[in-house]
Parts: sequence; C-alpha cells; structure tokens
Amino acid sequence: MKKNPLGVGLIGVGRHGLRYARHLLHDLSAASLKAVCRRNPAQGLDLPGAESVTVYGQAHALIEDPAVEAIIVVTPPIFTREICKLAVQARKPLLVEKPLAAAAADAGAMVSEAREAGVPLMTAQTLRFDSTIQEMRERAHLIGRSERLRMTSHIELKATAPGHAEGYGKRGALLEIGVHMLDLVRFLTGEEVQEVCCTMDRLPPTAPDTIVSAQLTTVGGTTCVLDIARVPEGRVGSAEWIGLQGRLQADWISRRLRWISSTDSQEWEIPPSQTVLATLIAFLDAVEQRRPMPITGEDGLRAVEIAEACYRSAETGGASILVDRRS
Repeated sequence: MKKNPLGVGLIGVGRHGLRYARHLLHDLSAASLKAVCRRNPAQGLDLPGAESVTVYGQAHALIEDPAVEAIIVVTPPIFTREICKLAVQARKPLLVEKPLAAAAADAGAMVSEAREAGVPLMTAQTLRFDSTIQEMRERAHLIGRSERLRMTSHIELKATAPGHAEGYGKRGALLEIGVHMLDLVRFLTGEEVQEVCCTMDRLPPTAPDTIVSAQLTTVGGTTCVLDIARVPEGRVGSAEWIGLQGRLQADWISRRLRWISSTDSQEWEIPPSQTVLATLIAFLDAVEQRRPMPITGEDGLRAVEIAEACYRSAETGGASILVDRRS
C-alpha cells in the first residue's frame, strides 16, 4: 500500500530556501510541501504548484501545524537554536542548513536536546553529496595512508541584505562557505580535527572575515591546509589529497578527478549532481525508514567547533588552538 507523502514545513524561503521549495514542489514524490515560514507572510510563495501551501510569519505556528510532519530550516544560523528547540518539543524530525548554528554552544545544545528527545536531526552539509567529492572519497584507497590535504574554496562576493552579518553572529567567510571545507576534512579522512592554526584578513565581531588561511591537524596526523575567500569573480573549488602511495586532485567546479602515482595516472570526468536535491532525498529516506541521519547533528556540531577554534586562533594572530569537542 502506497504511503501518503510526508508533510514538510520549510522555514526560510530566501535565495537558498527557494531551492529547497522548488525541489519539494516538483521533484520529490515522497514529500509534500505543506507550509513555509517567512518574515513577511504577505509575500506568499510565488512558485508554480504552491497554491495550497500555507504561509506563516512565525516559526512556532508552522511547527505546530498538524499537517507538518518534518521541518526544514534554511535561515541564518543565529535563529536555528530556538527553531530546533521548538521542533524537538513537537517531536518533529528536522533538517538544518549548514552551519548548524553560529556558535558551538548553540550547536551543542541543539544536538543534546534532539538526542535526549530521540528526535532525528540532520545537518545539510550539502557538499558531501557532490559527485566529485563522493568519487574522491570512493577512490581514497589509491593514495594509501593519508598525509596532506589541501583545499581551496573561493566564492564570488554577493549583495546581502542589511543585517546579514548579524545573522551569522558577525562572522564571515569561514562560517558561511568555509564550513563546507571544515566538514569535508572529517568526511574525506574519517578523522577528527584536534588542532588548528588560522589567520584572517578581518576579525569578527569588528568586521566579518573575507579571506581565511587555516591549517588543521587530525588525530591521525593528516595536515590540512585551507584557503577560503570571497572574491570579485572566478569561483574555485578544488582539493589535492596526498598519501604515501600517490595523490588525488579534484575540481568540483569543472567536475574532474585525477589520480597520480609514481608509476601511473588516471583522470575521470564526473557527471553533474544536484546536491540540495540529494540532501533532501537522503533526509526523507532516513525519516521514512527510521534510519540514522546520513549527516548527523553531531557532524554539524563538529564543523562549528572547528570554526570556533579557528576564530580563537585568528584572535591570537595564528597560534595553535586545540579543538574543544562538546559531545
């Protein structure tokens, strides 16, 4: 017997939230978008197929809607702590866009409350679903024991609404875009980060950072060098992973992966991927099958903890800082 689609509520329908809304409306038979929440509900939801979607102005009203069985949160991270608390109290599974929160203390509280209540919590670290990244991880055996990982993420400057920086706790590029890299270090190596050294062009809360250089060391001894920046133009997303037996070079913008050893080399062209759609599918499947979330709240917490250590290091001019893990 075919089950009815899962009723979903979406909190936040800005530029990125609309991507989620379109997928929920048009690409997923397993879900039905029942409600959205936005600051100005009078704007409605001007998308094809959204005529029956209820529009709320307050998160608690959406969460209390009996037609909403699962929650997706695509708001600035400063708001996620309270939204998560309400969703956990209502016993509704939730997917929270990265970063999980603007501060590690809030992220830790979210994870603890969801765990204690037995409510599924997933962090939308969407780059894990990029096909080039997944292929790189799949072929990690080709390089042998991991030694060094270098990643670059440059993303174009964009016009932002007033108060945008406040939505990230006055933090900038590291928390907005670099959190993907912080998560990928753990995802690729399978190792926890224990120590960081970091410098930034500007120090929050005085001004949001736009250029970040960080060196992370994992418990397994992999040295990871990250170059993160907002740039006028010319997006870059690349990684070079070096091991005892060779190296893997990935470019997820051009979707290419290359393996090089002392005796051989090979290159692959990777098919495109829709990372937000893949994230939604994974979340909905885990809810439906009552399986553990593929990217847990703890995964999101770890990335925010590493970011926080990086900010502390930058405040000291780049001193070595141990990562404080909360759970």
